[in-house]
Amino acid sequence: MAFSVKRVTWREWLGLGAGLLALVAVFLPWTVLTADTATADVRDAFNSLPHDDVVRSAWHSDFFSWFPPLVLVLVGLVVVIFGQVRKVRVSGLPHLWLVAGLAALLLMVIGWTTLDWVFDSDQRAFLETAGVMINPGLGRYVALLAVLVSIAASILDIRAARAESRSPRSRH
Repeated sequence: MAFSVKRVTWREWLGLGAGLLALVAVFLPWTVLTADTATADVRDAFNSLPHDDVVRSAWHSDFFSWFPPLVLVLVGLVVVIFGQVRKVRVSGLPHLWLVAGLAALLLMVIGWTTLDWVFDSDQRAFLETAGVMINPGLGRYVALLAVLVSIAASILDIRAARAESRSPRSRH
């Protein structure tokens, strides 16, 4: 059976779209330092720092930042490519998609809770003393939205696969 773009379902396109959105999010700010509560001298010194020292993308953060979006992209591609094969779908591709989405969500939650671990303990202590806050950036929120969309689409696809498995095969 040859691949046909016309046979890819909207749920599968949604899964790929979520993966691509997560990939775009990797290049957005993931970790942002702010000096709102710092003294004027610290704020001035902080503003003179290079942008890459203050704002970090997922590539310059940690494993829990760049790996989950890559999982979503890979799963989205697999679902679009192999989702047309009835035997693969009925054998559990939508379930695998859900598990991968939940794993990506878990890794993102771990990354969010360990946000300040991008810096070593001495750096964290210095930043805290100086009044510099370590905050999540826009990329984390966009990637979280992408993983939630992917999970929702996989749940809808599980329901559709269940209906497909119960329907009789059409003979052409």
